[in-house]
Amino acid sequence: MALLNAKVGLVVGIANERSYAWHIAHGLIAQGARCAFAHLPGEKNERRTRRAVDELGVADPVLVPMDAGKDEDIDAAFDRYAQSFDRLDFLVHSIAYADRDWLAIGKFAQTPRQAYLAAIDISAYTLLGMARRARDLMARSGGGSIMAMSYYGAQKVVPGYNVMGVAKAALECTARYLAAELGGLKIRVNIISGGYLRTLASSAVGGVDKMEELALTKAPLRRGVEGKDVGGAAVWLASDLSAGVTGETIYVDCGINTIGV
Repeated sequence: MALLNAKVGLVVGIANERSYAWHIAHGLIAQGARCAFAHLPGEKNERRTRRAVDELGVADPVLVPMDAGKDEDIDAAFDRYAQSFDRLDFLVHSIAYADRDWLAIGKFAQTPRQAYLAAIDISAYTLLGMARRARDLMARSGGGSIMAMSYYGAQKVVPGYNVMGVAKAALECTARYLAAELGGLKIRVNIISGGYLRTLASSAVGGVDKMEELALTKAPLRRGVEGKDVGGAAVWLASDLSAGVTGETIYVDCGINTIGV
């Protein structure tokens, strides 16, 4: 029996079939879940997301536009979701943003105020914004699982990760506070800290080649993380098997976070 039969949720952040959100959706669907998908507004963004969703084998997918930097867009996206589904069992937050001009080695101290605040807004505040909209839908169906994506650069300095590391640290802390406040409604909030994966987003970070090299040579499993690794962790978090887990940052990085040098 599939782990997620009858579970329904919203996946935010599929840019293409290489993104973590895609691999998460792939894992969820393989275990019986039904997914709706949020994408950036505009025909080009919708086409890109639709192509990626087609690769998942979803017939007639529910696609909702959302600029997460606008509260009214988040409201509209959840309203449109609720028009198609009467419950929300899981929410996947897999979006982040930082101006790539400041994601270079040696440029963190020069980060301007607006670039700093924009990174925290889109990468961290949006988790709170989406959780607020998800709360009633999840509570109505007896609880749910919210998960978001982070990276070890939130905990330790990764050259070139810069303001994104600050934003991801804020994301992880936001998840803990949400977990504490929403737990009474049986809503769990957790973070998956995935290892380096070559994606559209990660390509903007200075020093990415070094990250990949370190994973291959230093990680206890002697390999880099694969999308299906993170997808499997997401399945577990969405399922009842993780019913006692909330407020956690779970590392899915082949163990690289355990290595000191």
